[in-house]
Amino acid sequence: MMSGLPTVEEWLRFQEILVPFLVRCGAAALCGAMIGLEREIRRKPAGFRTNILICVGAAMYMTVGLLVFDDGRRMGDPTRIAAQVVTGIGFLGAGAIMQSQGRVSGLTTAATIWVVAAIGIIAGAGYPLLAFVATCMVVLTLVVLLKVENRFLDPLAGDDAKGDR
Repeated sequence: MMSGLPTVEEWLRFQEILVPFLVRCGAAALCGAMIGLEREIRRKPAGFRTNILICVGAAMYMTVGLLVFDDGRRMGDPTRIAAQVVTGIGFLGAGAIMQSQGRVSGLTTAATIWVVAAIGIIAGAGYPLLAFVATCMVVLTLVVLLKVENRFLDPLAGDDAKGDR
């Protein structure tokens, strides 16, 4: 074999893993898009494309972690990859949180970024329907509970024009 060129076996393996990879990443893209659309409509900094990229990226990391673990040599641990995604996303989310004049904003954006990565991990682990269920829960939380917050809790904190918890 020439260095760097795939063997026939690698091409056969590629054909075997391509469809599951596309399903997992496609599900992650759809889930990220659903949440990102809600964030985009509310004109939040982490909107449509950002949420798609976070979700697909997490799915890719998880999928590759499972592939490396499952290739017969057991060269990796997918749970460690998932843990590192959580840590890395924590830094991204922290950048979305701002404090100004005694008021904290961006907490919902940071939490959304964090949960979108978790949904990507679920999809990447091979559970696209579960990822979709989780996405519906998140979208309902963002839409319905904002209305509850605005009506019954703190009218100043829940309104998008006045802040993002």
